[in-house]
Amino acid sequence: MRPRFSVITTVAMATAAMVALAPAAAATAPTAATGQDARSAAAKPPPSGEGGQPIFAKGGVRCTIGFNVRKSNTYYFITAGGCAKSGQKIYADPGLTVELGTVVSVTNVAVALVVYVEPHVERPGSVLGYPGSRDITGPGQATVGQPVCRSGSTTGVRCGTVTALNQSVSFPEGTMTGLARTNICSEPGDNPGAPYFAGTLALGVGIGGSGNCTSGGTSFYQPINEILSAYDVNVY
Repeated sequence: MRPRFSVITTVAMATAAMVALAPAAAATAPTAATGQDARSAAAKPPPSGEGGQPIFAKGGVRCTIGFNVRKSNTYYFITAGGCAKSGQKIYADPGLTVELGTVVSVTNVAVALVVYVEPHVERPGSVLGYPGSRDITGPGQATVGQPVCRSGSTTGVRCGTVTALNQSVSFPEGTMTGLARTNICSEPGDNPGAPYFAGTLALGVGIGGSGNCTSGGTSFYQPINEILSAYDVNVY
């Protein structure tokens, strides 16, 4: 049983209000596809995601992909917060038109494993660098004072240090334990779910924080090794 810690910090998991979309134009009468059209549709790759990419769910929920992971030849991604509800559909766009996958498991209150649609198609193991991408080669173990960076769609890549381990944080969903604390700021849209990494090593998945990136802040992440062990998956 994971020990509970006496120091409890209360922070909010970041969510962003969804923008209402105008109704789609009325559909026109279907026309017969040409052979070339049919081949193009058949060749279209399945939707994919990358660490640091924003994702969405019903109810105005916005989260972030932490890391793509795999087990054998099946591909998943890890996220957190409002996206961590078993059976929930996760989308690549706020209009909820491009389905990425379905939450298949939740651990430590609000850390989710999402199986991709067409799960046997390989997905990138990198995280977004805003700009570009940063390769991830394996998991790392956090230590106090260690340099760490975070990728998020609102503020890009921000770096700092790990300031404490084995922290407990209280959310409306419950109390999460065993978290790492950093001095990296976070704005709405960056967390929950953001990848925390050091060089090419995955360190954890963002949960939430306090403060902002103007005056400074604190953020927390769930260490990656506990997540990988709970789900029997690997980063790559």
